[in-house]
Amino acid sequence: MSLDEAMEKADEADLDLVLISNNGNEPVCKIMDYGKYRFEQSKKLKEQRKNQQVVQIKEVQLSYTIQEHDLEVKYKRAYKFLSEGNKVKFTLTIRHGQGRISPQVGIDLMNKFAERLSDISVIDKPAVQNGKKFLMVLVPKNNKK
Repeated sequence: MSLDEAMEKADEADLDLVLISNNGNEPVCKIMDYGKYRFEQSKKLKEQRKNQQVVQIKEVQLSYTIQEHDLEVKYKRAYKFLSEGNKVKFTLTIRHGQGRISPQVGIDLMNKFAERLSDISVIDKPAVQNGKKFLMVLVPKNNKK
C-alpha cells in the first residue's frame, strides 16, 4: 500500500506508523503504539541488567617469605572471592634479587595456590614471570568460558 494510505490507517487507529525495514524497493512499516513499544523495550533492558552479574578481578598479593598462617589467610580470602564469582589475580613481586636466584620458587608458590583452590577454580592464565612480578589468574569453575 502507499505511504499515504498507511499514514491514514495509522491516524484512524490513533497509532504510529513505524519503519521496520528500509531494504529493497518498498519499505516495510508497522502500525503500533511507539511510546508503549519503547517503554516495553526499556523494561526488558532493565530486567536484563538486573539479571546480569558483573565479574570483578580481585587481587591477592603474595611474597617469597610468606609464613604458613599468612598463607592460610590469603587462601581463605581467595576462596571467598572465587565463591562470590569473581576472578582472582595473584601477584608476587620480586624484591632485591630474591627471585633472580630461583624464579622457579615463585612459580611453585603460585601453582601451590592453584592446586589448593582447584575444587572451586580453574586456571585462566598460568603463573608466568613478567619482569619483576609473577602473575596468575584463577576463575570460578562455573564462570569459565
